Amino acid sequence: MPTRYTLLAGNLADLKPQNFELAAPAPGEVQVAVRAIGLNFADVFAIWGLYGATPKGEFTPGLEYSGIIEAVGEGITHLRPGDRIMGVTRFGAYTTHLNIDSRYAIPLPDDWDFNTGAAYLVQTLTAYYGMATLGALQRGQNVLIHSAVGGVGLQALKISKAYGCFTIGTVGSAAKVDFAKSEGYDRVIVRGKDFKEKLKAALGDQPLHLLMDSVGGPFFSIPFSRLAPMGRAVVFGSARYATASDRPNKLHLLWHFFTRPKIDPQRMVETNRAVLGFNLIWLYENAELLRGLLVELEALGLAPPYVGHVFPFDKLPDAVRLFQTGKTVGKVVVEIREQENL
Repeated sequence: MPTRYTLLAGNLADLKPQNFELAAPAPGEVQVAVRAIGLNFADVFAIWGLYGATPKGEFTPGLEYSGIIEAVGEGITHLRPGDRIMGVTRFGAYTTHLNIDSRYAIPLPDDWDFNTGAAYLVQTLTAYYGMATLGALQRGQNVLIHSAVGGVGLQALKISKAYGCFTIGTVGSAAKVDFAKSEGYDRVIVRGKDFKEKLKAALGDQPLHLLMDSVGGPFFSIPFSRLAPMGRAVVFGSARYATASDRPNKLHLLWHFFTRPKIDPQRMVETNRAVLGFNLIWLYENAELLRGLLVELEALGLAPPYVGHVFPFDKLPDAVRLFQTGKTVGKVVVEIREQENL
């Protein structure tokens, strides 16, 4: 029988599996036997009830997955049972089975396994839309990427290199430096109190054109002050609000909220810089734009995403707890064995 994890937002400890009945797919939908689930920071904030798009009442978290088509609804001709796909959903991916609008079911490349498919869409779309569309990335520019060896960071690096850019990556601990360098970053900085000096040394006399910010605080304001004219800061996350706990730490949240960077629009005019922010839920609601971005990404020929951690389905809450710590490298994936789909 299909199984999914559900909770009322507020406490990760309340995330529990439950069996459920899944109806036949509606017209325009496909039914998927899920084989892998990708974790994202939006999952954590939704579980805590801090994400504005979090559904009301009991819900199933999760934004991306991969699996096998089991059935198709009326009007579906481009997919059929047995097809391997990867997909995104507006929550509901922490499950063994789901029905989804067929526009969000993307064929899985023949040489990719399910874990790779579950690691691709959210991170790669976030990086590409943020850099190419909002960031107006140009060939040969200089780019600063926070959370350099996370899922988005590694995909952002590949996109930067496809554009021939000079890349500076930042990490939260020295233990990640060697891996970041091995992946191809030109410079790597460990975020700390000396960040301003390290950034100055890494840039040298070069201008900074694009900041991809998922951390916030001084790690936003310092590089923002270094942006060249026409430079852009793209904000796609706020990892500094996260803590390794089942419940949100309210004092921690309040401190970071009240000490968050303040931007003066008049100063932006004078310095000719821009700040842009987005979340993937908005992109999900624009299906044609999303599919257009995937076509552009295919033309770049990026290498498959890096999967750093794999957990079984019955350990999904433990996977989320590890993800919260910030100690992961690459994508965290939850794997569903074939027998769990029966």
